[in-house]
Amino acid sequence: MLTVITYDVNTEDAAGRKRLRKVAKHCVNYGQRVQNSVFECVADAATTARVREELLGLIDPEKDSLRLYSMGNNYQGKIEHIGAKASYEAEGFISF
Repeated sequence: MLTVITYDVNTEDAAGRKRLRKVAKHCVNYGQRVQNSVFECVADAATTARVREELLGLIDPEKDSLRLYSMGNNYQGKIEHIGAKASYEAEGFISF
């Protein structure tokens, strides 16, 4: 199952910059960065739920936002890439 994780962390203060680094580092552990604050993660439902809960523990919901898009198992035809960065094979990158 592919899940797209996006986040917007308020970096107006040092605490926000620290949260941003932690969120990004955490996402790198589970998926592929496809844009600055966008990760594609191939994982089963239990792992995705765990990642969601872990990320909720890292952000400040009063200042930051987190979005998770569940693309399901048949996501290949739902993604169109246009532009500079080369695409990658999600299934070949990481699996749980």
